[in-house]
Amino acid sequence: MRLKIASCAMIFFYSLLASAEKNDTITIEGLLYSDGQPVSIQIINGKIFGIRHLPDDADIPRVYIAPGLIDLQVNGYMGIDFCDPALTAEDVRKVVKALWKEGVTTFFPTLTTNADDLLKRNFGVLAETLNDPEMTGSIPGFHLEGPYISPVQGYRGDHPEKHIRKPDRQEFEKYQQAARGAIKLITVAPEIEGAIPFIAQCAKAGVVVALGHHNASAEIVKEAVDAGASMSTHLGNGCANEINRHHNPIWPQLADDRLMPSIIVDGYHLTWEEVQTFYKVKGPDRIILVSDVVDLAGLPPGEYKKGDVTLLLTPEVVKYPAENVLSGAASPIRLCVGNIMKFTGCNLNDAIRMASTNPAKAVGLDNVGEIGLGKKADLIVFTIDREHLQIQKTIVCGKIVYSRRQ
Repeated sequence: MRLKIASCAMIFFYSLLASAEKNDTITIEGLLYSDGQPVSIQIINGKIFGIRHLPDDADIPRVYIAPGLIDLQVNGYMGIDFCDPALTAEDVRKVVKALWKEGVTTFFPTLTTNADDLLKRNFGVLAETLNDPEMTGSIPGFHLEGPYISPVQGYRGDHPEKHIRKPDRQEFEKYQQAARGAIKLITVAPEIEGAIPFIAQCAKAGVVVALGHHNASAEIVKEAVDAGASMSTHLGNGCANEINRHHNPIWPQLADDRLMPSIIVDGYHLTWEEVQTFYKVKGPDRIILVSDVVDLAGLPPGEYKKGDVTLLLTPEVVKYPAENVLSGAASPIRLCVGNIMKFTGCNLNDAIRMASTNPAKAVGLDNVGEIGLGKKADLIVFTIDREHLQIQKTIVCGKIVYSRRQ
């Protein structure tokens, strides 16, 4: 068996060498994020071909190299909303390129609670990216957050109550058909009628189920996890401002080791103490960083009218004043990486793990999220200034897609 594996590996690397005769070879040098040691990484045909450790005094750029950031919750960016009824494939392309500048090499476009026709239409638009090699390198799937969530004020957040509904397997299959099977993650409130069997059906079909925007009891959370739920969406948010100190949806999700929570560490969605507690309970192997950025992120601060809703964009976060809740984030995930180091004292290796390795594993992306031989060459090159990552280069599928001007 070992001989067979070795033979397969040799065939793989010889095929890369052969392709290198026809394709450019890229070499990236810097400090490996995991231990700070100088390395030279060779990329051939979009994959990592070689990792060579260099002497400590090697004459190389003093920049870090890490796997690209993976964000499972992107609602839009730079004025483009994935729930816009006029969304186009070109809009999606613009978001992809804007996020490359932030070090995001992989993300899940996220559609939130909305009308049936809009969800079908926009999943169809997102599915057009599956035909574009440039975008499929960064978009391996989609996230549906809602509409099967709690209708109760506070728990529903800024999701429009009129579009919230009970889980409907046939309806979801229509969305999946429009998305060409690319809905890989869905957020559900487990306490609503029909949610538990729906969770079981999704999990059986290979769709990752996250619990979110809910007020489920400990018993119901356990039922949902037993049925196949494996994540919690932005734990500590999508929750009422006032909850019972003992019986609330946060404790049972923290207590169940089978759940990996995603958290928004922009400094506004969660307090320092919450982040520290979540980190101590789950550890760096069981936490996923997400940005939850919305279309207003990257735009000038001020009031923005969206339909019949008025949102307030501050330099740090988006607010929905009418219901005293937050309405998404204004900071890209690279800032969350720096913040979790600052809040918890964790090292860069663990911070990158939470923003790349863990999300990849949570949704079954086995070719990204790590730097290893044969892995897809999705990398970021960056410096760190007071815990803030400054992206210098972004590499997707072995191609430099963003390079910061010096």
